[in-house]
Amino acid sequence: MKSIRVLVVDDSALMRRVISDMLNEKSDMEVIATARNGQDALEKAKKLELDIITLDVEMPIMNGIDTLKELKKDNINMPVIMLSGLTKESTTITMECLHLGAFDFITKPSGVISVDINKVQDELVSKVRAAFHKCSMDGSCGIRNLTADSNKENYKDRINKASFGSIEAIVIGASTGGPKAIYSVITKFPKDIGVPIFVVQHMPVGFTKAFAERLDSNSQIKVVEAQEGQIYEKNVAYVAPGGFHMELKNDGKIHLSKEPAIWGVRPAVDKLFKSASEVFKARIVSVVLTGMGKDGAEGTKTIKEKGGITISEDESTCIIYGMPKMAYETGAVDFVIPLDNIAQEIIKIVKGIRR
Repeated sequence: MKSIRVLVVDDSALMRRVISDMLNEKSDMEVIATARNGQDALEKAKKLELDIITLDVEMPIMNGIDTLKELKKDNINMPVIMLSGLTKESTTITMECLHLGAFDFITKPSGVISVDINKVQDELVSKVRAAFHKCSMDGSCGIRNLTADSNKENYKDRINKASFGSIEAIVIGASTGGPKAIYSVITKFPKDIGVPIFVVQHMPVGFTKAFAERLDSNSQIKVVEAQEGQIYEKNVAYVAPGGFHMELKNDGKIHLSKEPAIWGVRPAVDKLFKSASEVFKARIVSVVLTGMGKDGAEGTKTIKEKGGITISEDESTCIIYGMPKMAYETGAVDFVIPLDNIAQEIIKIVKGIRR
C-alpha cells in the first residue's frame, strides 16, 4: 500500500515531533519532512513529492494564512489541514484559512502528555485519510474554488413543478468543507428573507463564535452564535456553539444541552433537524451540505415525514460526499442541488415564488 506522504509545518519543535509521531504510527502514513515556518514549508513543498500538508496557523516569518496564499499563487495543489490553537486570533485566522481553501482543521494538542492526545490523533488521522481519498478519487486536491457544473443539474425540472406551502424556518447542517459551503449559502440570503435560520457546523468549542462573526460581517442577514434561552427571530441565522447540541421547542426559544454526542459529534445536525421538525412540521426547509459521516440523515428523514422540504448538496460540489450521500440514500431528499444554486432555490421556496 502506498503511504500518504505528509509535510508537517509548525514553529514548535515539540509540536513537530508530536504531530509526526501521531502520523508515523499509522502504517499508511509517513511524515517525509517537517518545516519550522511557512517559508521553510514552501521551499520543501516545491522539491518534495507530497500528498498532504499539516500547517500551523500562527508562526513567525510566514504564518499559516500567508503560506496558503503562496501555495495558491505557486499552484502547489494539495490538501492542507490547519493546526489551530484556541486563542481568539488563531480561531479567526483559521476561519479565514478555511475560506481560502484549507481542507479542514484540528485543534492542537496541549503537549506530549495531554488528556486529549488520543482524540486529537484519531481526528487528525481521519482527516488526513479523507483528504487523501478525496484527492485520489477525483483529483480535486488542494486550494480551489468550487463551482457548480450546470450541465449536471437535474433538479430544475422537478423544483419548477413542485408546489410549496408556507415556510417558517430553514435548518442547515455540515461538517468537513462546511464553513465555506455555509458561507456560500448564508451570504446570498437577502436581509428580508423572512424566516429564522439555524445552523449546525461540526466544530469544536471556541471556533463557532469566530465562524458566526465572519458570516455576520459578510452577510445581509444577522448571524450570531446561539445562546441558551434565546428567542429566535426572523432574518437572523443562529450557529450552534461548539460543544453544545442546539434544539428548538414550542416556546420560541433556542435550547442548548450537553447531552451525549451523536455519531461522535456535539453539536449534531440530527438533534437540530428532529427538534425543528416537531416545532415547524411541514413549514421547514432542511439542507445537508458537505461532510464526513451520516449526521443529518435521520433528521432529514424525520423532516420529510412531517412534510417539510429537504435538500442535499450535489456530489459535484462537495468537499466530502458523506453526509449528503447518507441523507440522499434515505430516500427522503426532495432536491439534490449544486452548492452555487442552493441559496437561490431556498429563497424562491421561502418567498413562495414557486407555489
